[in-house]
Amino acid sequence: MARKKPAKSADGTKLIAQNRRARFDYFLEDSHEAGIVLTGTEVKSMRAGKASLAEAWVKLDQRGEAWLMQAHIEEYEFGNRNNHDPVRPRKLLLHRGELLKLKHATRELGTTMVPIRMYFRDGKAKLEFAVGVGKQTHDKRQDLKTKQASRDMARALRPR
Repeated sequence: MARKKPAKSADGTKLIAQNRRARFDYFLEDSHEAGIVLTGTEVKSMRAGKASLAEAWVKLDQRGEAWLMQAHIEEYEFGNRNNHDPVRPRKLLLHRGELLKLKHATRELGTTMVPIRMYFRDGKAKLEFAVGVGKQTHDKRQDLKTKQASRDMARALRPR
């Protein structure tokens, strides 16, 4: 069965993959946008919407470069023996100043860089990620309670 291709939004971006679990598991602070270095078969597979950010994370190496780790981009179905590895590390394109800010932000214990969504903007693959702090179980419960309370209030105020 063929997958449905992602639709373009009003601002010209075409959503490929989204990590909806990130907002549940982390307190996300500041978000950043980065370009992704990809091979040809990866781009074709992403245009078909065959990518996942479920287990992905962003890492800074010793040389100060940012890498997208464990993001799954399926092999291109019409690719030949030169097809890409689905979970290979992918380099992120950021300015040096942004890299320094991220390096300082992730020095604190418990902070990490979490990918939020992957999309095409003007034909170029982009990744939006945020610096986040992991939530404890009681934080998640509190978020669910406030969300449920706001839904109940909206439901009660809605005219019948």
